[in-house]
Amino acid sequence: MTEFWLISAPGEKTCQQTWDKLMTATTRTNNLSTNNKFNIPDLKVGTLDVLVGLSDELAKLDAFVESVVKKVAQYMADVLEDSRDKVQENLLANGGESLWYEMIGRCCRFCCINSRFLCCVLVDLVTYVTRFQWDMAKYPIKQSLKNISEIVSKQVSQIDNDLKARASAYNNLKGNLQNLERKNAGSLLTRSLADIVKKEDFVLDSEYLITMLVVVPKTNYTDWQRTYETLAEMVVPRSTNLLFEDQESGLFTVTLFRKAIDDFRLKARENKFTVRDFQYNEEEMKADKEEMTRLSTDKKKQFGPLVRWLKVNFSEAFIAWIHIKALRVFVESVLRYGLPVNFQAMLLQPNKKNMKKMREVLYDLYKHLDSSAAAIIDQSAMDIPGLNLSQQEYYPYVYYKIDCNLLDFK
Repeated sequence: MTEFWLISAPGEKTCQQTWDKLMTATTRTNNLSTNNKFNIPDLKVGTLDVLVGLSDELAKLDAFVESVVKKVAQYMADVLEDSRDKVQENLLANGGESLWYEMIGRCCRFCCINSRFLCCVLVDLVTYVTRFQWDMAKYPIKQSLKNISEIVSKQVSQIDNDLKARASAYNNLKGNLQNLERKNAGSLLTRSLADIVKKEDFVLDSEYLITMLVVVPKTNYTDWQRTYETLAEMVVPRSTNLLFEDQESGLFTVTLFRKAIDDFRLKARENKFTVRDFQYNEEEMKADKEEMTRLSTDKKKQFGPLVRWLKVNFSEAFIAWIHIKALRVFVESVLRYGLPVNFQAMLLQPNKKNMKKMREVLYDLYKHLDSSAAAIIDQSAMDIPGLNLSQQEYYPYVYYKIDCNLLDFK
């Protein structure tokens, strides 16, 4: 399961007791979930009015940041053109210095800071979430909650804008290359012939004669050989040659006098032979090949830097997203449980088969926190036209979902 439930409950005599109660209810007596403490630092509370307004703003920011995280992840999948598992290997988060001692073997680079070697440890998303540590450097806790949310908003908006620009440039390049590749890989009726024909296949610079290219179905080869000389007047005898075959057809040359072109086209079509509109032009064919080479080279040059940018900025966006979740838990917990700040944030990874049972256990554990939640939960089980209560996710405890399954593979 890549789905997590980020919840909080008020501290009892101590927050440790709150934690122990949850562990007893969900893991020690049964196997409903895997749990971790979710560490949120002492943030500045501010006024009640600010918290109420910020609660709504954070909900919108949460949705926006999640959408950017998913866009970066999906675009990485599009660029890598690989399987889900291979793409997932590149969707990592910077675990920071806190995981250095545990995960030294997975470091990606060394940074020398104040004569100390620190490691930028890239970890999988589940590891990052379950071992979450607030990034004091990016999001200073001396700042107000409002300022921290604005830092995240500005950072992720920049990633979103950069992604649009980079994706547009790369997609245009990729699209142009694919168009040329399609021209070189289609059927003989439509594909480019530049890599098939040679100069010696044609009568060139003749005032009277012209060499034409005809696509003949394989089932009609015998008919072609028998009739091509008589399809029009002034066709040069024994002038046909097979240049190329695909699975369905063959490409033949035939030489005739220019004045017979129209008549030859008409009779060829009546006999299910297709004359290709083609004039041998060495310069144009050379330019097409050079364009293909240029586009292919440019794509390879852009691929590496683009993938590196996607990795770095996916990590940045994902980290920002989890910090927004932490902010939401903090704000909502203060609004629900009051001051002084005294709550335990907990990250639950429910077992898929026991999710319903898990909800029941949590409800029994925390129903005393909010009696109105009981009415909402009871009504949500009913089908009341027009109310859509089943769409709400409100519980007597603070709850937010984190789904680390970010890829949409068709």
